[in-house]
Amino acid sequence: MRYQAAVVAWGLGLLVLAWPASAHHSFAATYDRDKPVKLEGVVTTLHFRNPHFWIYFDVPGSNGVVAWRCEGVAPNQLYRLGWTKETLKPGDRITVEGSRAKVGGEVCDCGTVTLPDGRRVLAGQRSMPE
Repeated sequence: MRYQAAVVAWGLGLLVLAWPASAHHSFAATYDRDKPVKLEGVVTTLHFRNPHFWIYFDVPGSNGVVAWRCEGVAPNQLYRLGWTKETLKPGDRITVEGSRAKVGGEVCDCGTVTLPDGRRVLAGQRSMPE
């Protein structure tokens, strides 16, 4: 009886540990590598929290300003790439190169971000080593 209880507990433990992985999405499931974007604009909002970093910024277009949002990797991965919460601030002028979302709209993967000082930094799922 103790053996069966241990096996059941072990199996439930594996299930609990695997659950977060099932909710995560791959780059290819969300973004289209064949639809690259290069956007220049001004940062309006930053969401520097799990599970993914988001940059919201205004991009000038032919019909006025367009609000874009671009997803980056998790904050802990950004830290490993040299980012801090001070790397970007609202009002900063940036360039984002990434891939457009498959669902359309003004959404993309960050890929790389060119900072106001001209440095080009990695930020997106596509830019991370596999």
